[in-house]
Amino acid sequence: MDAVDRQLIDLLRANGRASYAELARQVGLSAPSVHERVGKLEAAGVITAYRAVVDPAAVGLDVTALVGVIESDSVDDTGVEEALRAMPEIEDCWRVAGSEGYVLKVRVTDIPALESAISALNRIRGVARTRTTVVLSTKWEGRHG
Repeated sequence: MDAVDRQLIDLLRANGRASYAELARQVGLSAPSVHERVGKLEAAGVITAYRAVVDPAAVGLDVTALVGVIESDSVDDTGVEEALRAMPEIEDCWRVAGSEGYVLKVRVTDIPALESAISALNRIRGVARTRTTVVLSTKWEGRHG
């Protein structure tokens, strides 16, 4: 991967719908060269997906919380992770070092829905308890560039 590949990655992170012609103009190559480079980045697993980023409030998800999951001793990580993956309210899940085993980004419609999600988390076998931080406002998210 060279400087041009890194520049293409930065441009695509900022706008995944940019045309090959637009990308080519910005990096100083031909559109076919850019097409080939992007294809190689995809094939190598460097670029893993393209997706629409949606304003959560526009789709009724007005509450965001970060939830730390404290596991019980001798827990089966696989079972916990499968249970977390099955919860649609969990948008992101990170395995972390420290007293918490996981940190989750949870998006829900309202506080009662958050209470319900937290209750469901605490019922997962292997979860000892949770620690929740409610997000008051988002200054930036999904930084690119």
